[in-house]
Amino acid sequence: MRYYSTNGKAPLATLEKAVVKGLAEDRGLYMPERIKPLPQAFFDNIQDMSLQEIAYQVADSFFGEDVDAESLRRIVYDTLSFVIPLVKVEEPIYSLELFHGPTLAFKDVGARFMARLLQYFLKKEGKGTVNVLVATSGDTGSAVANGFLGVEGIHVYVLYPKGKVSPIQECQFTTLGQNITAIEVDGVFDDCQALVKNAFMDEELNAKMQLTSANSINVARFLPQSFYYFHAYAQLKKKLKGEKVVCCVPSGNFGNICSALFGKRMGLPISRFIAANNANDIFYNYLQTGHYEPKPSVQTIANAMDVGDPSNFARILDLYGKSHEAICQDISGATYTDQQIAETMRKCLDETGYQLDPHGACGYRALQEGLKEGETGFFIETAHPAKFKQTVDEICGGDIAIPERLQAFMQGTKQSVSMSKDFADFKAFLIRQ
Repeated sequence: MRYYSTNGKAPLATLEKAVVKGLAEDRGLYMPERIKPLPQAFFDNIQDMSLQEIAYQVADSFFGEDVDAESLRRIVYDTLSFVIPLVKVEEPIYSLELFHGPTLAFKDVGARFMARLLQYFLKKEGKGTVNVLVATSGDTGSAVANGFLGVEGIHVYVLYPKGKVSPIQECQFTTLGQNITAIEVDGVFDDCQALVKNAFMDEELNAKMQLTSANSINVARFLPQSFYYFHAYAQLKKKLKGEKVVCCVPSGNFGNICSALFGKRMGLPISRFIAANNANDIFYNYLQTGHYEPKPSVQTIANAMDVGDPSNFARILDLYGKSHEAICQDISGATYTDQQIAETMRKCLDETGYQLDPHGACGYRALQEGLKEGETGFFIETAHPAKFKQTVDEICGGDIAIPERLQAFMQGTKQSVSMSKDFADFKAFLIRQ
C-alpha cells in the first residue's frame, strides 16, 4: 500500500519509507491511500477471538501487502504479550485498562509494534543505524524507550519538558542507558515536538543521520493502537443487549482517537466518540466553532494531555475531507479543569471503588455527562494511577501501591542531557553524536 501526505505535496511513499522517515518531505503526516473494510464474518465472530487474533486481522488489513504473513503475525503476537481487560466501573460505563504492558501505559502497544516493524525493515534492507526522535509529555517516552531498548541498529533520543512529567514517568526513560538518550528540554511539550519536526526538515542533519520519529505522527505508532478498540468491542459484545456503543478517549496529541476513527472506517460498530480534554481545549473549541486555533499548552495534573497544537488533528481533518460537519457527526468533545478532574477521581473512588488516574478521569466524567439512553460506553484508562502517585495520593487521600515494574525503574540512576528549546543547540548536539 502507498502512503500520501496530509499536505498533499510530497510523493507517495511505501510503508517502509513512511515508517523509516516518519514525516513526509512537505512536513505532512502520512496516511494510507485506502482503508480496507473488514468482512462482516469478522465482526460476527469477534467475541470468540483472542486479542492477538483480532489484532492480526486488523494488522493484515493495514500492513499485509507489505509484510509477509509469518513476520506480521510474529510482530503482532510479540507486541501484545499482555492483557487488555475491559472492567465495569458502573452501569453502563466500562474502563478499557491499557496499563498492563511493560511501562503500564497505552503507548506500549504502538511503541512495541513500531520497534518490531522498524527492526523488520532494517534487517530486510541491511540499513545502518536509524536514530529515533521522540517528544513526550509523559508516557510516550517511557513506552518508546522500553520498546526499543537494546534493539540493534536503533538509537532513541527522548525529548521531554523539564519539570513537567511525573517523577515516575521520568525514571522510566532516564535510567535506561544503552541505546536510549534522554534530553531534558527547558520548555513545554510543544517545544519538544517542534525540535523533532525541525530536525526532520533540516537537510544538513538528514544528510548526516538517518532520522525517524516514534511519536504518533509515525504510521507504525498510531495505526496499531486501533487493535484495542476492536478488542474492547469484542469484550463488550458479550454484554450488549442492543445498546449502541460509545467510546471516550482522553486526548492530547490525538493519535489515540485517530486510530479509533480508522477502526470505525474499517467497520468497527462504535456509534460515536467523545474526545475528552483537560484545560488544553483546542480541539473542543474547534468542535464548537469550526475554527482551529492552536495556542501554547498549559500545565495540568493530566500532563500527558498538555498539548496546545495536536499533530494528529491534520489526520482527522484529512480523514473527514476537511468537513467540520462530518467530524461533529462522529465526535463530540468535553473539557475539564484540574479541579473537576480531582473531584471526579474522588467521587469515582468513593462511589464505585475504582481508582482513576487523572487522564482516565476525563474520559469517565465525559461518559457520565454525555451518555444517552440506550447507549453503553467505555473510556480509555491510559496509564496506571501509580505513575502519578503524588497527585493521586493527594487527591484521593490514600497511599497507592507502586507495582514492582515501576519500582524497578525508580531504583536506577537518572541520565539526561539538558537542552534549551533553541533548534540550533539541538542540531549541534545531534551532529556531535
